[in-house]
Amino acid sequence: MNSFPFKRIVIIGTTSSGKSTLAKRLASLIHADFVELDALHWEPNWVEADLYDFRERADIATDSPAWVLAGNYHVVRDIIWPKAELIIWLDYPFPIVFWRLLTRTISRAVTQEELWNGNRESFWPHMKLWSKDSLFHWLFITYWRRKREYPEFFSWPENAHLKVIHFKHPKEAEEWIGKLTVSPTAPPTSPIQTK
Repeated sequence: MNSFPFKRIVIIGTTSSGKSTLAKRLASLIHADFVELDALHWEPNWVEADLYDFRERADIATDSPAWVLAGNYHVVRDIIWPKAELIIWLDYPFPIVFWRLLTRTISRAVTQEELWNGNRESFWPHMKLWSKDSLFHWLFITYWRRKREYPEFFSWPENAHLKVIHFKHPKEAEEWIGKLTVSPTAPPTSPIQTK
């Protein structure tokens, strides 16, 4: 593969598809900022950021010349996608993302890993599949919807400037990033500071 030509990249996909993991790896490879929308969206104690603040944070975070962003939030799409050059869509089979979500949720609950702004996950709220607080509930209501919506979004005239890479299995993404080459002289950029 030739030297990677893109500097402003958005990685999308359903919950637990591996957006943040891939975004971190790619940002490191191309010497770009890593931006995680969840970190901009969630205040301490799992309080959602005010919409104005969230949009402002997203705008500032994508104001640098090179960044790789992980996230799907539709309320900031009109800010982020016009600046982007490349969309990477992680569109994996349902059993894979369900299993990843299950193992991730258990792991985070056991280790009490700090996520964003001091927030930590517990296991049992996610088991309430009828609750909007459950990521399993969120997976069920968004998985098939995103499969319908994203191709439509890509076809809109305002998104005609975007190159789209569509991965249908984690192996495809792994092979792709494994073959990626970048210029060793690419200047690093300063990391994004999140609240």
